[in-house]
Amino acid sequence: MTVQDAPRFSLVVPAYNEEVLLPRLLATVARARARYHGGAEAIEVIVADDTSTDGTARVARDWGAVVVPVQARRIGGARNGGARVARGEVLAFADADLQLHPETFNEIDRVLASGPVVGGTTGIRFERWSPGIACTRVLLIVMGSLIRMAVGQRPTAEVETGVVFVRRRDFEAIGGYDDQRFFGEDVQLLIDLGRYGRRRGQRLGRGTEARATWSTRKFDQFGDWHYFTAPFHLPWRAVVRKSALNAFARHYWYGTR
Repeated sequence: MTVQDAPRFSLVVPAYNEEVLLPRLLATVARARARYHGGAEAIEVIVADDTSTDGTARVARDWGAVVVPVQARRIGGARNGGARVARGEVLAFADADLQLHPETFNEIDRVLASGPVVGGTTGIRFERWSPGIACTRVLLIVMGSLIRMAVGQRPTAEVETGVVFVRRRDFEAIGGYDDQRFFGEDVQLLIDLGRYGRRRGQRLGRGTEARATWSTRKFDQFGDWHYFTAPFHLPWRAVVRKSALNAFARHYWYGTR
């Protein structure tokens, strides 16, 4: 494989028992690839199958994705497992329950070319709305401002994840995702990436024209206010024992599928 043969993008999708929603994502990926100005062949799709027991791998192969078996049971580890086999100059990460905007890859190219950008996100829109979900979005905007403050940027623009993108060389320079985390690995990556970029005069970028559609399945399962009520459902020992907090997180992300 020569440098000329390498794709522009590697889209990495971590997946655990996602045979129901994965086809929906991959259909939107196919549309976005078809719309990419560099051609669909410039984008490879990698599904990091994290010990699924259903038809996740079969579905991914049926859609032409590269399937990488991983045994992480941590979403950061699954993301890293997919990234290790990626050949693209730019890595993009999308959860299996997202839906990509048709202009996703064109928008990422635009953001990366817009100035000294080390990486960033496309942003999100929810697939449905309610008062609880609207308040959750406000919470995510506040968290995004805190991320920007943590890396020394002005907290004037929201940072919502959606599709996360970064040049592969920079992803490798910061060590990728923290694969020991059961949650918050995407926030930590943006903080690490922002700090790394700041030392080189770069900033985090954000797309404005190709927001990914964020699944509300967790709201359907746990309630539209669960971002605010979940802390009250934590076992008391989670306050003093990290293992108990991790057990709660495992149930939230892995135990419902």
